[in-house]
Amino acid sequence: MSAIDVVSIGLIAIGALFFIAGSVGVLRFPDVYTRLHALTKADNLGLGFVVLGLALRADSAVVIAKLAVTWALVVVAGATAGPLVAEAARTSGVHPWRRSK
Repeated sequence: MSAIDVVSIGLIAIGALFFIAGSVGVLRFPDVYTRLHALTKADNLGLGFVVLGLALRADSAVVIAKLAVTWALVVVAGATAGPLVAEAARTSGVHPWRRSK
């Protein structure tokens, strides 16, 4: 196994850990706003690591470009959908979670 293989596997594993952390955040956080934050931040970063790991194993620049475009589209979609969902929740009367005393 070459050094590139080890680095690639490591980057993909780190990305998977970010995906798991984001999923745990969605399940554990108390309100829609914190869940959105966990989902968009962790998933975008996790996908970035996975794309980097896959790019190291890619056969051509075209494949790397496709991976980069895919990642960019997911980032833009998350940056667009997250605030839209939060605004819809806010206008529907969903209040941020507050710790009860």
